[in-house]
Amino acid sequence: MKLVTMAHGGGGTRMQELLSQTVFPLLGGSATDAEDAAVLDLEAGRVAFTTDSFVVRPLFFPGGDIGKLAVCGTVNDLAMRGAKPLYLSLGLIIEEGLPFETLEQALTSVAEWAGRAGVRVVAGDTKVVERGKADGLFINTAGVGVVPEGRDVSITGARKGDALIINGYIGDHGVAVMTEREGFRFESGVVSDCAPLNVLTEAMFAAGKVGAMRDATRGGLGAVLKEMAAASGAAIEIEEGSLPIRDGVRAVCELLGFDPLYIANEGKLVASVPSGDENAVLEAMRSVEEGRDSVTIGRVIDGKPGEVVMVTKLGSRRLIRMPSGEQLPRIC
Repeated sequence: MKLVTMAHGGGGTRMQELLSQTVFPLLGGSATDAEDAAVLDLEAGRVAFTTDSFVVRPLFFPGGDIGKLAVCGTVNDLAMRGAKPLYLSLGLIIEEGLPFETLEQALTSVAEWAGRAGVRVVAGDTKVVERGKADGLFINTAGVGVVPEGRDVSITGARKGDALIINGYIGDHGVAVMTEREGFRFESGVVSDCAPLNVLTEAMFAAGKVGAMRDATRGGLGAVLKEMAAASGAAIEIEEGSLPIRDGVRAVCELLGFDPLYIANEGKLVASVPSGDENAVLEAMRSVEEGRDSVTIGRVIDGKPGEVVMVTKLGSRRLIRMPSGEQLPRIC
């Protein structure tokens, strides 16, 4: 089995072989692309820029892998600001001893999902660290997109009367990664929801106004709603009976003592939409694969700024707080 060695990160011939024979071909480039910076052709308008790092373990899990996660996570961060994602950079931190087959699988996934999302990987970097220092592979990304004229989406944009919409079931990613990592064997069959959301967001913008938007990743839906309420100076009320949770996710959470509100997602967004645009936006979301299970889960209401309340199925009111500590093994 061919393994990555420290020499593959040393800047010499072995590193050039790694790039020219593995990295560039799998990402659709060549050694002639090995500039230290990319020159980008951007449309006129505002530019959105983001960066992220991905340290998931295991590297491959039901419904995804670290390569897919890196592309989707970066694309989604741009889309949440109303941007059309265009370009990505890719930084690889490879642990000595990683099988080349594993690296090739991750890079093939990067190329596949970048293509599906309509973005190009245009720059990158590769480092190799000693055994035991990187869980096999870490990936760092940066993303660039363009925000069309007149589009202004921010987590500060939730306003009284807005509907709160989510594009489907919560908790799938965190449960899928956790059960795979810990070797649990449930019959739930839960797979990660990891997916690029830029096609979905474009459909939403075409259908109506979107005030605030954020993808519910680490900290889950509960954390995102608290962030949105605090940033917008608004109060939020959600209905427990409206929350889409798969039976498998609910069962695993009940068994292990987790709250689905705080389980991570990688293909879910929460948006505040003026009530007059709610039906049109929902219809548009449901016409896209990533939004077919979209539902309204609550409203922005009069109340204490920053407060989030859930009306339970029994009619009581539960105060939603920011999560503290670490619920799960790392999931992104």
